[in-house]
Amino acid sequence: MSIKSFSAKIFSKIVVFQIKKWASNPVKTQQKVFYNLISQAKSTAFGKDHDFENIKTFQDFATRVPVRDYEALKSYVDRTVSGEADVLWPNKPLYFAKTSGTTSGAKYIPLTKESMPFHIQAARNAILCYINETGKANFVDGKMIFLQGSPEMQEKNGIKLGRLSGIVAHYVPAYLQKNRLPSWETNCIEDWETKVDAIVEETKNENMTVISGIPSWVQMYFEKLESNTGKKVGDLFKNFNLFIYGGVNFEPYRAKFETLIGRKVDSIELFPASEGFFAYQDSQNDKGMLLLLNSGIFYEFIKASTFFDENPKRLTIGEVEVGVNYVMIISTNAGLWGYNLGDTVQFTSTKPYRVIVSGRIKHFISAFGEHVIGKEVEEAMNRAITKFNFSISEFTVAPQITPSDGALPYHEWLVEFSETPNNLSEVMAFLDAEMQRQNSYYFDLIEGKILQPLKVSSLKKDSFQAYMKSEGKLGGQNKVPRLSNDRKIADALLKIQP
Repeated sequence: MSIKSFSAKIFSKIVVFQIKKWASNPVKTQQKVFYNLISQAKSTAFGKDHDFENIKTFQDFATRVPVRDYEALKSYVDRTVSGEADVLWPNKPLYFAKTSGTTSGAKYIPLTKESMPFHIQAARNAILCYINETGKANFVDGKMIFLQGSPEMQEKNGIKLGRLSGIVAHYVPAYLQKNRLPSWETNCIEDWETKVDAIVEETKNENMTVISGIPSWVQMYFEKLESNTGKKVGDLFKNFNLFIYGGVNFEPYRAKFETLIGRKVDSIELFPASEGFFAYQDSQNDKGMLLLLNSGIFYEFIKASTFFDENPKRLTIGEVEVGVNYVMIISTNAGLWGYNLGDTVQFTSTKPYRVIVSGRIKHFISAFGEHVIGKEVEEAMNRAITKFNFSISEFTVAPQITPSDGALPYHEWLVEFSETPNNLSEVMAFLDAEMQRQNSYYFDLIEGKILQPLKVSSLKKDSFQAYMKSEGKLGGQNKVPRLSNDRKIADALLKIQP
């Protein structure tokens, strides 16, 4: 055992002890975060506009601060981007994480000197929890790769801006710098396909032990590795045993990954975003991710079923229940207040508080009142993969409201299979039965002959990559929505087909 791996084991015990301390006092931990946030921001423009001086309780806050998305908060962000200080948070941000918005064009998410350390600490602690639980630490001596955006940054009114993954790259601890790949030059390549080819060349002869990134793009890297070397990833990287991912559910990709690798590897799920690092998988025995209650973020939750009501009830951590679909609202030490992140979560436990990401409040299908969410289609697909033993590269779901043959409408599942199953009709029937089992609204619509059973359209290889490239969103942190309430993505994918 090396000194580095021995030290990692010792450090992991200390960190896990600290985590258990705050996790065992969730309500008190969140109250402390809440009052610290209000106290620090009361002299900002936002704090003055919303009377932070007289906020004594959460109810005071909820009365004064409405739930907002980025567009509703944009006037304050624009002032910050223009160089004004003390707008949403004291002083000026250290960085802006630049992301693509839906209705507002580019989004500029502030990162402050108070918020930035938690992005780094959370990723580190996820790995330390893994080491502490499994006793596995030898991977710290090997090479690690993080598929991410370019670390190059621009400057706007004296504040640096870039992609979150690129900003974080500047904070990799010194003790990991020698282990980290790809090189700075390769990481700065903007064209994703060119970048992945360069990463293959840099890594194929290295002792890779940890690989991290969004599953769909890591899969692309694995496929190129296999094509370049003629070897399974697991044969090429004999000590590769840990995959770290975030952004999407890994389960639909797991079978394909195991085929490409040639064996099973451990995995750690993360829940990071430009707005904050919210959770990570702290145990290999639980798929839920530990919600980070002490990381400068105050959480609120609104039941997804009531979110679009006129005055939905805003809940704090002590009021949530296991298994309910909630929209997650955050207030942070980067100056986001009552901010609708857009993600929906479900709690898998409350001792400690662990969550899974169930979808996006804007990504659903309810063309006929069925209220289908991402978690439901992913669970149905995972069960089908297990039962019929096939693998996929990617899939998305959309409603077909006006079929050309005049038949009943249906949900169309657009799937890029590794190999299209011979029994596709059985797969379709199984998926439909699973959706009816999970979603009573969908069941009623099928039973009532409002919808016909779902249909699967098998897409040619690399269809999703071609679509994302056409949208200028190939690689990095970009991902295909799992489902849509319109046919924009579905029709674009079908146009790619021969």
